[in-house]
Amino acid sequence: MLSSTTMQETAGARTRETHNDQATLLQQLTTESQNEASQGLDTKSAIEIARIINHEDSKVAAAVKKALPEIAEVIDEVARSLRDGGRLIYVGAGSSGRIAALDASECPPSYSTAPGQVQYIMAGGPKALASAVEVNEDSEELGQRDIARRRPTRKDVIVGISASGRTPYVVAAVAYARARGARTAAVTCNQGTPLAEAADTTIIAEVGPEVVAGSTRLKAATAQKMILNMITTGAMTRLGYVYENLMVNVHMQNSKLVERGIRILMRACNIDRATAVETIKSAGRSVPVALVMLKAKVDKPEAVRRLAKSDGNVRLAIEDNVLEL
Repeated sequence: MLSSTTMQETAGARTRETHNDQATLLQQLTTESQNEASQGLDTKSAIEIARIINHEDSKVAAAVKKALPEIAEVIDEVARSLRDGGRLIYVGAGSSGRIAALDASECPPSYSTAPGQVQYIMAGGPKALASAVEVNEDSEELGQRDIARRRPTRKDVIVGISASGRTPYVVAAVAYARARGARTAAVTCNQGTPLAEAADTTIIAEVGPEVVAGSTRLKAATAQKMILNMITTGAMTRLGYVYENLMVNVHMQNSKLVERGIRILMRACNIDRATAVETIKSAGRSVPVALVMLKAKVDKPEAVRRLAKSDGNVRLAIEDNVLEL
């Protein structure tokens, strides 16, 4: 039987080995490398620093462009999932988790989605949005626990977000969800990562070394924000919550959104403000219902029937077609 001292020494050796492995992995990540373009950054003037960051930021869109086929695949997966009663659930940590939370929270006011349709899970919980709780990132157990609480099913799409692609919390959550039949995707900024191996589809935006080495709240975070914007905007558009390029499913809960709804109706139907206001009132303050009423020249009950038949797809409701995604 091993003595307590021997057991402690063995545990310590394993910890050192794990740390050494992690150090080796970090050295191999492009997002952790030093950027030649920002050498001597601390000696630069304010305008020079701004120019360097701006120049590096200009590379982000090109990096995201290379991943458009995978982004499109996820857009269609999410659209199908939401149409069939499933959910989009983001999983992230640190900056990635905060970006996920931002994207999820903006879907209800923009597209009138139910709060549960697009969700986020963040290492450290909601308090980590304002205060760093980075130690939770290293826990596979917490990642599995937090996603298990959402009971992922075959109807759901789980998207793990990690610039490094190796955050244990995120990798474990995605692997757990995939094992239970959910469709999974990874959003990362490095090739050949554990997160990519855990997911069905991997979106990789190789933005290269950051201006401040390892500060992935810079280019990597910008790329992630662009990608999540594409996923939810694309899915909502595929579902018919956008007509032409107008946000017709806007949830009119404050004066700004009410005004936006009025202007959307005026533009889409080429009508004056008074007609738009009156129609929105008669439509029960619903822009989609009002739009179908005007475009299809039908009354409110018929507009509601058509929208129900088309699963909320405004264009198909106007044309009175069957929804096909």
